[in-house]
Amino acid sequence: MNRTQVTKIWLTDTSIWIELTDGRKAEERFSDYVRLSKATDEQRKNYVMSYFGIHWPDIDEDLSFEGFFLK
Repeated sequence: MNRTQVTKIWLTDTSIWIELTDGRKAEERFSDYVRLSKATDEQRKNYVMSYFGIHWPDIDEDLSFEGFFLK
């Protein structure tokens, strides 16, 4: 999986979601990650998409796109 396959990233109150070009969607719950669960909304919204995943510079957290589909 690579960045070109991710067409959309969005946040809810409890999760971060991604959508791929083939229409598949997946989520990761903030409560499953200590740094994300303790982060403010502002910190959660401050993310950067890279080739392999998502990085939150304010809290030094990373999630890989592949990880969204390992469950």
